[in-house]
Amino acid sequence: MFHLEKMETEDFQFAVELAKTMNWNMTIEDFDFNKKLEPDGCFVLFHGQQRVGVVTCVSYGRIGWFGNLIVNEVYRGKGAGTLLVKHAIDYLKNSGVTTIGLYAYPHLANFYGNLGFKYSADFIVLKAETVSPIEVGKQITPKKQDIPALIEFDSQCFGASRKKILTHILLQKGNLCYISAESGEINGYVAAKVYGELAELGPLVCRGNRRDTAVTLLKTALAKLKGLEVFMCMPAAEKALLDTAARAGFREEFRVARMFLGSAVAENCVYIAESLERG
Repeated sequence: MFHLEKMETEDFQFAVELAKTMNWNMTIEDFDFNKKLEPDGCFVLFHGQQRVGVVTCVSYGRIGWFGNLIVNEVYRGKGAGTLLVKHAIDYLKNSGVTTIGLYAYPHLANFYGNLGFKYSADFIVLKAETVSPIEVGKQITPKKQDIPALIEFDSQCFGASRKKILTHILLQKGNLCYISAESGEINGYVAAKVYGELAELGPLVCRGNRRDTAVTLLKTALAKLKGLEVFMCMPAAEKALLDTAARAGFREEFRVARMFLGSAVAENCVYIAESLERG
């Protein structure tokens, strides 16, 4: 018999081991971060006394994001995944969320479609073993007093405030952030999380009519990440960004479909994801 419980610290190691079965490079710190962002939104599925699955989600006001759905292979096809998804949806809706987003592997698009999610766009997960030198585009490194304006800009593009995650990224020592502004108004920014010799680029957000700015921001960040192993997830339709990434040594790892339950968001801007599990 299946039942769900909130994920606790003692469940993190199980979650990491389960993620390894999917070849996901996740650590205890990753699940701890998700838990800190949304303490009541991370769940473990049990069959009797045995842990068999996990899922995490995060709410940003009216918009929620869903990810890290993993079920032990023995229990797939037996309703475990559906139970986890529905539980996360109920949690987010009870938190005031009206739109829920996710990134789905192609073979799971129909699974999520049957649960009401609608296709929005294709995204490509890219990886560079070592970022190659690339020409630098000069941008501004934000100061603490710039953070509220950056968060407000992001909210206008994304559709809800991501303050709780952006504040963490922007204030974390070692991470990168650059902004583009004209006449004192932000028109784009890029951030990257840096973990020693590994980095995850994103989010990058720009006005939809400023793709040139998006390319310049991407170049600026990649120049600073030269020599590191870097991952990012960008729209398949953004050819200029993809060409820039290719010149820096990025190659396609796999594709995902962005899907929404409720009204689609972040469709009128240039948008590199913060992460697969958090939007």
